[in-house]
Amino acid sequence: MSISSTRRRFAIAAAIVCSAIVAVPAIGKKKPSTLPAMDEKKRALHALNRLSFGPRPGDLQEVMNVGVDHWIDAQLRPEKINDSALEARLAPFRTLRMSTHEIVESFPPPEVIREVQKGRRPLPSDPMERAVYQDQIERMEEKLDQQQAAVGITQGNAGGNDKINNVAMARDDNYGEMKAQQLLDLPPDQRVKEILRMSAEDRLALARSLKPNTRDELLDGMSAQQRETMIALNNPQQVVVDELVEGKILRETYSERQVQEVMTDFWLNHFNVYLGKGPDRYFLTSYERDVIRPHSMGKFEDLLAATAQSPAMLFYLDNWLSVGPDSDDARGVPKNPMAGWRRAMRGNPAKPPKNRNSGLNENYGRELMELHTLGVNGGYSQKDVTEVARVFTGWTIKQPRDGGGFTFEERMHEPGDKTVLGKRIKSNGEKEGFEVLHLLAHHPATAKFICTKLAMRFVSDDPPPALVSRMSQTFLKKDGDIREVLRTMLRSPEFWSNDAYRAKVKTPLEFVVSSLRASNAEVSDALPIAHRLQALGMPLYGMQPPTGYSMKADAWVNSSALLGRMNFALTLANGKLRGTEVDWTRLPGAPSANPHDVLMALEDDLLAGDVSQQTHETLVARLDDPKVSQRRLDDPIRPPDLAVLSGLILGSPEFQRR
Repeated sequence: MSISSTRRRFAIAAAIVCSAIVAVPAIGKKKPSTLPAMDEKKRALHALNRLSFGPRPGDLQEVMNVGVDHWIDAQLRPEKINDSALEARLAPFRTLRMSTHEIVESFPPPEVIREVQKGRRPLPSDPMERAVYQDQIERMEEKLDQQQAAVGITQGNAGGNDKINNVAMARDDNYGEMKAQQLLDLPPDQRVKEILRMSAEDRLALARSLKPNTRDELLDGMSAQQRETMIALNNPQQVVVDELVEGKILRETYSERQVQEVMTDFWLNHFNVYLGKGPDRYFLTSYERDVIRPHSMGKFEDLLAATAQSPAMLFYLDNWLSVGPDSDDARGVPKNPMAGWRRAMRGNPAKPPKNRNSGLNENYGRELMELHTLGVNGGYSQKDVTEVARVFTGWTIKQPRDGGGFTFEERMHEPGDKTVLGKRIKSNGEKEGFEVLHLLAHHPATAKFICTKLAMRFVSDDPPPALVSRMSQTFLKKDGDIREVLRTMLRSPEFWSNDAYRAKVKTPLEFVVSSLRASNAEVSDALPIAHRLQALGMPLYGMQPPTGYSMKADAWVNSSALLGRMNFALTLANGKLRGTEVDWTRLPGAPSANPHDVLMALEDDLLAGDVSQQTHETLVARLDDPKVSQRRLDDPIRPPDLAVLSGLILGSPEFQRR
């Protein structure tokens, strides 16, 4: 197929999408009593589109068989759903089960490597971990040599250039490929032992000169720990990030606990933490696993408190550095020997860097009220922000370089009473923070703000005020029970209105994962999928501002973005996405020689047969293209190209919406 014809199809498909995807009905203007209800098939498909990352082949019939309401009730109790198949897929990713401290030890950041290099920490005794440290030290020393040589050149040192050449050309360019061929002749276990016996300098030369395909061959057959170690020899931090990202994609694609995964994604976005901010790439694994997912359908106050104490949030919004202006630390009050002994027994808390300006940091106090609870119009003032910041002084991280957890440091805490939203918070150390969290979690403005966002995610970009009001009443009456708030929403006529059906435009993440699920894709390597998400403008854990990603259509609907989606759909459908396999012949109605029958079958499989006349006619027109129909004079009944047709359907307006 020529490049020009492929581009032509992209342009046609993108034009269809752009013309239809923006025509999203707004149900917020209708009264509940006037909202028409859905039939049972639409209810099942609507539930799958809104409460999961999209239906897989067979899901629609299964939900209809057990009943939509029964399926929803089961999904709201994820702990009772067997998810062992997913856990088997996640088993190779050891970091997903490690504590933050274990991750830091096994896959050290540069700060830890420098301490070992300077003799302040010992090298690990485990040979695989030891090799990782040795290789990173070698890289640091080589970089230092290069910097010193560069300085020598600028200062007129004639020997500087020779030094750079000696470092840069330590090994012949073909060294890696030659050594790799020797290693490939060995069994995987012996291969690992041989690599570990090499010097750090030789391993570095091997890593630099390997081609990607050869690298993959070297890793083939190794255990999960061995593969992680081999990758970590090059970049230990990348192992942590890659496994976090792959774990998220695999969970959303394969988990049977779909409502829990949708809610986990919702709260991760609501309580956003940016992966690119230093140690947060280490803290995020525990943040998602131990803070967000377990509380995703529990009491909002418990979730709020868990995020407030999370090292990920404390570091992201700099609260771990916040020191009260009148605290002992700020005033230089000598430490009480007994208090120091008690702190030593607890484990040394984080010590702020000496070169920073110690003082009150209002980042967390502001975002706690503006983005986490009350909302921007929640009735608080700048004075409230400052007072909340004073309350949370001393909420810090114990030994952050070692992956430590939350600790309260009395010496950093601002003494005295505070006033938040007109309520007096008596001086009470760490307990002041929990009192403020309780106040905010039970505030009517918080109920409205949280329920508006939930309704925006599940119902409409412009959620009906009456629905938000009923959800808010449940929030306040049921002590912020998220599951009960969801039940109120899911029993509402607004949620089940025909006007709500496919009225939400999918975010790039929702589109990509729903495509994987609809095509019954087999993902063996999720990193290329993560790279596609980045190209579509939604890198996982990659939103730098604390606002998180938008859930509204206008943030994602433009010609360039939609063309990118069509590119992804066709790449996936044609089996060109590395690490992902799709077999369209496995879909129920796919095998047929009649192009029109195949198209109808694919529309039924991927869209439940619910296709607009405009989209269907445009797809029918594509059947006349010989590259789609694949008809030939010597083979007039040759079946059409399933991949191209499937890709076009995945890029259709109907599939773009949920």
